[in-house]
Amino acid sequence: MSLAITDDGVFSGYASIFGKIDQGGDVVMPGAFKKTLSKRGAPNVRMLFQHDPKEPIGHWLNIVETDVGLKVTGRLISAVGRGAELVALIQEGAIDGLSIGFKTVRASQRAGSAARKLYEVDLWEISIVAFPMLDVARIADASLAQSIKNATNLLQTTT
Repeated sequence: MSLAITDDGVFSGYASIFGKIDQGGDVVMPGAFKKTLSKRGAPNVRMLFQHDPKEPIGHWLNIVETDVGLKVTGRLISAVGRGAELVALIQEGAIDGLSIGFKTVRASQRAGSAARKLYEVDLWEISIVAFPMLDVARIADASLAQSIKNATNLLQTTT
C-alpha cells in the first residue's frame, strides 16, 4: 500500500479528529485549536518524530481546523537523515500515525465520565509516530475526511 506523499516529502492528513476519544481519555472538541492557530500559525508548530524535541524532521505548510478535525499539510526535509527515511517509510505504508503535543488551556470532565473534553489547547508540535493515541489520526489522502464524516454520520443515525 502506498500513501499520498510526494518524492520531495509533502504529505497531508489529520492530526486530530473532533469528538473521538483517544487512548488517554481525551476528546478534542471543535474550535479547540482556533486561538493557538491564530496566535502561533503553522510555521511555529514544530514537526517532530515520536514527540522527540531532538528529532525535528520537517515543517508544517498548513494547519487548519475543518468540520472533521485538524487537517495538516507538511514537508519532510530529506537533508535530515530521519526525514529521508520517513519519506520512504510513508511511501511504503510502514508508518502513518500523527499525534499532537499540546498544553491544555480549557477542558471539562463530568463526574464518572472516562472522557475529558478539550475545548481549548495550546498546540506546540505535531509528530509523525508509529502508534498514535488517537487511532484515526493518520497521514492519508483527502478521502480520509469524507470517510470519517460518513462513519460518524452513520453511527449517529443508528444509535
